[in-house]
Amino acid sequence: MTMTDRAMDRVRALLSQNDGETLGLRIGITNTGCNGLSYTMDYASDQKPDDAVVKTADVTLLIDGDAIEYVAGTEMDWLEEGLASRFTFENPNEKGRCGCGSSFHV
Repeated sequence: MTMTDRAMDRVRALLSQNDGETLGLRIGITNTGCNGLSYTMDYASDQKPDDAVVKTADVTLLIDGDAIEYVAGTEMDWLEEGLASRFTFENPNEKGRCGCGSSFHV
């Protein structure tokens, strides 16, 4: 998994606003939506035994062990469009995505 410069800047900003005990940002997946899977993100205060650690400069992502096969090769970006802003994920493993873009399947 990789991050664009915009995504790294946004993750840095989020981590700096947290309590300081955060190791990085945890990326996972959950079953949801009309296409099956959706990305999850949360602050990570510790590393789980099955986590994959992606460290780019001073930004650390911890990929949940159950998500590794689904997010391999994915690029994370941060988009700002008008009043809306969000993280996006370009996943080469995706076989389809729902119309609203909130879920995908591999």
